[in-house]
Amino acid sequence: MSDHVYKYLELTGSSAVSIDDAVAKAVARASQTVRNIRWFVITETRGQIENGNVTNWQVTLKLGFTLEE
Repeated sequence: MSDHVYKYLELTGSSAVSIDDAVAKAVARASQTVRNIRWFVITETRGQIENGNVTNWQVTLKLGFTLEE
């Protein structure tokens, strides 16, 4: 088994649907240009409120990936 070195990116995804959807959108977008994505950690969750209703979610996350050998 070889040793791995990891790096992370900090991203913010947004969605009018849910927190899960905001995370999924951020991961899907990063997957278009970043290889070897392995994990994520949510570091902050925010929401927008209009007329007493949540209208948008923003989720900041750290996305970890393995550096290529």
